[in-house]
Amino acid sequence: MIDEVRVAVIGVGNNTSALVQGLSFYRATGSAVGVGRPRIDGLGVGDVRVVAAFALSDGKVGRDLHEAIFAAPNNFPRIEAGLPPAGVTVQRGLVDVTEIDRVTEALKGAEVVLYSAPSGRPEIALAYAEAALAAGAAFVNTTSDPVARDVALVHRFEAGGVPLIGDDLASQFGTSVLHHTLLRLLEERGLTLTSSYQVNLGGTEDFRNLVENPNTKKQSKVNALGSDRVQIAPLGYLPHLGSQKIAHLNIEAQGWAGTAVSLDVRLQVHDPSGAAGVNIDLIRLAAAALRSGRGGYLPEAAALLKSPPGTAV
Repeated sequence: MIDEVRVAVIGVGNNTSALVQGLSFYRATGSAVGVGRPRIDGLGVGDVRVVAAFALSDGKVGRDLHEAIFAAPNNFPRIEAGLPPAGVTVQRGLVDVTEIDRVTEALKGAEVVLYSAPSGRPEIALAYAEAALAAGAAFVNTTSDPVARDVALVHRFEAGGVPLIGDDLASQFGTSVLHHTLLRLLEERGLTLTSSYQVNLGGTEDFRNLVENPNTKKQSKVNALGSDRVQIAPLGYLPHLGSQKIAHLNIEAQGWAGTAVSLDVRLQVHDPSGAAGVNIDLIRLAAAALRSGRGGYLPEAAALLKSPPGTAV
């Protein structure tokens, strides 16, 4: 029997809500709907369990995790009518780096630390990575803050035999994945790209935060697309969209003898679901590597990330 993967989540927002509810759903139903890889190194979706959680909101700290994921301003819908208590009390996260010893101690029961806090606080992201390394737990950075792109830090994780995965997850079926695929198809079919842009609108707190702190996210999207002819419009925060994201893509190109080709696409998804569909793979990749003694960056995770090591900061 395979031992369950013990995960600590940093941030109890919509992405964590989607992940936690999904774990319960898959354990209860045995379904494989929406799962790209049912097993990774023998680890199934139901073999992942959250054992610790950290947040800053007073409405979440001190509550059972299965209650906290529905606390405002979270707005990801309920997948199941009711969840039994998780038995995991949400702890207060890092406010500044001086509290790192407290967090390190709390992480010692986890194999994988999933960093899913808001982007825009790189010093806090690095502090959690340091705490994970000290606790011997693999670290997965799902935000655009540069952690795995810190070469010295990657080397320290490698020397310690602890995996480090990042940065910034590429949603299971999101704007960057779709846009990149279309641009690659254009190139494969011999067309010449003239210009392209994308517009992203959403109603989660992640979107609100990224509207206020857009710099690292914009660079991460540029890294994912790999073209200097693509414009990334500023993110738009529309609260009434809830956990849904609406994206508009445009591609202008030239075909045979310079004839015009134009493509417009509208994508609508629940953004947190797309994150959970990738996080479940990143967690299992990290756990499998840790159990086999592989430290540092994992190349097999690159396809699931927007800004892996070697891309711009």
